[in-house]
Amino acid sequence: MFSKEKNDVKIDLEEPKILEHSQAHIKQTIKKTTSTITMIAAAGKNNELGKDNDLLWHLPDDFKRFKQLTTGHHIIMGRKTFESFPKPLPNRTHIIITRDKTYTTTFKDCIVVHSLESALKLSENDTTPFIIGGGEIYALGFAFAHKIELTRVHQDFESDTFFPVIDENNWALITEEYHPKDEKHKFDFTYLTYSRR
Repeated sequence: MFSKEKNDVKIDLEEPKILEHSQAHIKQTIKKTTSTITMIAAAGKNNELGKDNDLLWHLPDDFKRFKQLTTGHHIIMGRKTFESFPKPLPNRTHIIITRDKTYTTTFKDCIVVHSLESALKLSENDTTPFIIGGGEIYALGFAFAHKIELTRVHQDFESDTFFPVIDENNWALITEEYHPKDEKHKFDFTYLTYSRR
């Protein structure tokens, strides 16, 4: 997960109203793009994402769905999310956002940028670029996203990183699919798809 560094700006967990750009600029950016910018995440009952740069659960079917949805697309993430992977995810272009101007990576299909807007510009020819975390990148992504694919894990967890609150005045729930817990899944969960109103 993408946790805060010492010099990071504090992000309110409520859905941000205005971030680095004016609302008019953001609306123009959303309207102009032909891509469906999608945020994808799994979060606990209270929007918990992770702790100590690690996941809080092991849900094989959710991993499969993440792979199915994101394969062949650009995936946009913070540096710490990228560094939490043992290696880059196959068949996806990784765009890594960091404030560190000296940060580099030698992995193939991995690009370093210094703002979310730069990441979105690089992925503008992708029909469905995905924002995959962590917490601060999701908070910034709310301003630009058209769609949210959220796996809601029906359990409370101790966490240090959170998904922002979804304001249902701005987002409509269009599909949901419940998955009960079983021998491979310790917790029950629901796939929720939201579309910007």
